[in-house]
Amino acid sequence: MTQNETIEAIKKTLNKIRPFIQRDGGDLEFSKYKDGIVYIKLTGACKGCGLINTTLNDGIEVILMEEVPGILAVKLDEED
Repeated sequence: MTQNETIEAIKKTLNKIRPFIQRDGGDLEFSKYKDGIVYIKLTGACKGCGLINTTLNDGIEVILMEEVPGILAVKLDEED
């Protein structure tokens, strides 16, 4: 899978996850993909939420690793 194909697969998967995040008042956006790591930004109610690590590690990361080959981890992109 090329870099561009991987990024498209990541975005497609994130779009499937998005409604569940939005249901709780938050949202997510793809930031970048580098060296097997997906960087995302969480917004809305997700920003500053006490369950952000659970959402990120036990939810988003697990789903992306199952659906997109080559994903090693998901991290928050906190650059603004």
